[in-house]
Amino acid sequence: QVQLVESGGGLVQAGGSLRLSCAASGSISSISVMGWYRQAPGKQRELVATITRGGSTNYADSVKGRFTISRDNAKTTVYLQMNSLKSEDTAVYYCNAAGARFRSWAQGTQVTVSS
Repeated sequence: QVQLVESGGGLVQAGGSLRLSCAASGSISSISVMGWYRQAPGKQRELVATITRGGSTNYADSVKGRFTISRDNAKTTVYLQMNSLKSEDTAVYYCNAAGARFRSWAQGTQVTVSS
């Protein structure tokens, strides 16, 4: 099993930046991909960005060029650097880790962008 703990959400003005962190523990070696998802009020949860074990990244079109997903060398912590934030980025952000036989979610952290 993999446990995930997020940090770094908050309130920021439009145009500002935030960085989210997600620390994984447990069966780290079983993780194939980690990523960030978000869910705005009244909307479905959507993918924001992912990073594979090999380091390949993928982004939603809505965040390309503004958000960057990265990880530490130990591959236990994943970051989401969010720049040029817009009001439509307001959502609860969830860290996710997936392997061949599991999918784990963090508790979620609120990001609010004021216009």
